[in-house]
Amino acid sequence: MPLEDGNGWKKKTTDIKEKYDFKEVLGTGAFSEVVLAEEKSTQRLVAVKCIPKKALEGKENSIENEIAVLHRIKHENIVSLEDIFESQSHLYLVMQLVSGGELFDRIVEKGFYTERDASKLIHQILDAVKYLHDMGIVHRDLKPENLLYYSMDEDSNIMISDFGLSKIEDSGTVMSTACGTPGYVAPEVLAQKPYSKAVDCWSIGVISYILLCGYPPFYDENDAKLFEQILKAEYEFDSPYWDDISDSAKDFICHLMEKDPTLRYTCEQALQHPWISGDTALDKNIHESVSAQIKKNFAKSKWKQAFNATAVVRHMRRLQLGTSLEGSSQITSTSPCHRHLLLPAKEMCSCQEDICTSYKEAAGASEQWTDHLRVNIIECGWD
Repeated sequence: MPLEDGNGWKKKTTDIKEKYDFKEVLGTGAFSEVVLAEEKSTQRLVAVKCIPKKALEGKENSIENEIAVLHRIKHENIVSLEDIFESQSHLYLVMQLVSGGELFDRIVEKGFYTERDASKLIHQILDAVKYLHDMGIVHRDLKPENLLYYSMDEDSNIMISDFGLSKIEDSGTVMSTACGTPGYVAPEVLAQKPYSKAVDCWSIGVISYILLCGYPPFYDENDAKLFEQILKAEYEFDSPYWDDISDSAKDFICHLMEKDPTLRYTCEQALQHPWISGDTALDKNIHESVSAQIKKNFAKSKWKQAFNATAVVRHMRRLQLGTSLEGSSQITSTSPCHRHLLLPAKEMCSCQEDICTSYKEAAGASEQWTDHLRVNIIECGWD
């Protein structure tokens, strides 16, 4: 196993259950299981990610990347890795437990929601991502599904999770691997151009847009048109949904969703924008409109993975992957747009390496949507 270095990351154990009382399963992925556990010595609740070593064969680099990233991070708005244990058969990542639920759920449940509420949320996200960027870490997959509340308290912090796609920028290197969830990904990534931490700022712009209207800035049933919208950074502030939103909020979004990454706001610049640092965010209640649109556009069956699953599938099929993927035992594909494949959230796509490899070969080894697509069979009822 990797990680046998001088950092003291791992602690040997013959039986993890000597230290933790395992309770219910919180979630499962393609090669791991997350379990709610109580530390016996302190009665503290944690989330333990249990990874069989057999599942890591050939994927050691990917899990090392996640651990290397998480091990360095200590921030009040980022889920932390608290401990690492290794047994003969498993690797156990002991994670901070966040129990406040998902971002969209909390907004829908509110009876009152304003621009100022959205501004405070984005402020926390910007502060956390600036912290990552200052450490040379790019998240690369920021989206609402990866934003969780720490607790059920009304004033609970929002937490960034899921670092499966994170990349530590080495000095002097540029990233070029296509990754992320298409609806939130920056134009330069889709264009397969070298990119930087500016991709996270674009994603924050997309999230800000959704928080103020309840629907995504880019959407089309046709994948070519969807990608064309993103590549051209073509979006609008549609009436009537944006009529009551301040010009300051729109200006803030425009600076983050700037096509040219060299002109796009950095986190530091965004934090200084008056919509974040000043008093230009309005206190008008926009809950009714925003929650209605969230429920319409991000119903659980849809947004649990990615709202534009169809675009990914069709894009893959256009690259002549339909036959090989549909023949895979991991994928079920029926009539267009009723069961679609998407690679599983909360898990690094390297766990689907066989799919990614075949996709890379079919795409001419371009690495386009290879080790980063997320796969799961989901019900989507859109046509």
